[in-house]
Amino acid sequence: MKWKGLGLFALGAMFGLEGIKLLSSKDAKKLYAHCTAGVLRAKDAVLDQVSTLRENCSDIYAEAKQINEDRAAAEEEESED
Repeated sequence: MKWKGLGLFALGAMFGLEGIKLLSSKDAKKLYAHCTAGVLRAKDAVLDQVSTLRENCSDIYAEAKQINEDRAAAEEEESED
């Protein structure tokens, strides 16, 4: 039983070391760089959409304020008559 546990530990350590070598290889680093570049492109696209949304919300807010001011002016004129 002790040998089985020791063997499993040794096997796990070996796979762990090989996994570290694999994850730090030149090809893996290239993959990480491409994935990171894709994430940065996605971030830029999202920020562009957020900017567009903010501009539209500002326009809508300004128009809504103008509508309320016009309505208040019209109600004031009606109450004076």
